[in-house]
Amino acid sequence: MIVFKLTNHFQKHKDEIEQLLLNFNSTGEVFGNQNRNTIRVVDFKGTKLNIKSFKVPKAFNSFVYKYIRKSKAERSFAFAKLLSKKEIGTPQPIAYFEYSNSLGLKESYYISEHINADLTYRELVEEPNYSEHETILRQFVHFTHSLHESNILFNDHSPGNTLIKKTNNKYHFYLVDLNRMNFKELSFLERMKNFSRLTPKKEMVGVMSDEYSKITGVNYQKVFTTMWAETSKFQEKFFRKKRLKKKLLFWR
Repeated sequence: MIVFKLTNHFQKHKDEIEQLLLNFNSTGEVFGNQNRNTIRVVDFKGTKLNIKSFKVPKAFNSFVYKYIRKSKAERSFAFAKLLSKKEIGTPQPIAYFEYSNSLGLKESYYISEHINADLTYRELVEEPNYSEHETILRQFVHFTHSLHESNILFNDHSPGNTLIKKTNNKYHFYLVDLNRMNFKELSFLERMKNFSRLTPKKEMVGVMSDEYSKITGVNYQKVFTTMWAETSKFQEKFFRKKRLKKKLLFWR
């Protein structure tokens, strides 16, 4: 069974885009880290397409994505359309494609516009002397606050998942890896926790807390104490899992 959905603007190119997917392994250029999924960038009629091929799920997940839960490709497409409607930055969605059989999902792809970003949030973490570091960080806080005010909880709000591009002296932010989101009114704690995966650096948390306090009127000390506590919890959990993995590898 094949499911192939495109945005209205690309409906007329359905056959050509399907050919790109059929020849995925030899089309365009490989882009980014290929640890879990494979991304290729393709020039298509004056537009750069970003085509993500999701890793084929194992038997149980394959069954789940076929019969119980929407696939990562379908969720990415649906969430990108919702973000675009709310004028939240994300590469424009173009299509998603799924191939499945009676046992479950086999292949899935998500296609979006490719953004030639100047940097990701990760560069801010790794390069403290990056030009306009604090300016970008403060504008990023406004972007995240706008997410929260729109009742959007981006569960993968981590360093590599926000693309940053400067246009007309202003920084614009684009979310990628969209398949894990919730849509609900967020508590103060949930908002602070949403910053916890971004950086282990206390000085960066301090700047973000200061800007969040200015935007919302919430006392700076309350913002910083909560944001830093959630960041510390995440870092502790992250390194505990890393140590456990090392032990498991050692005893194999």
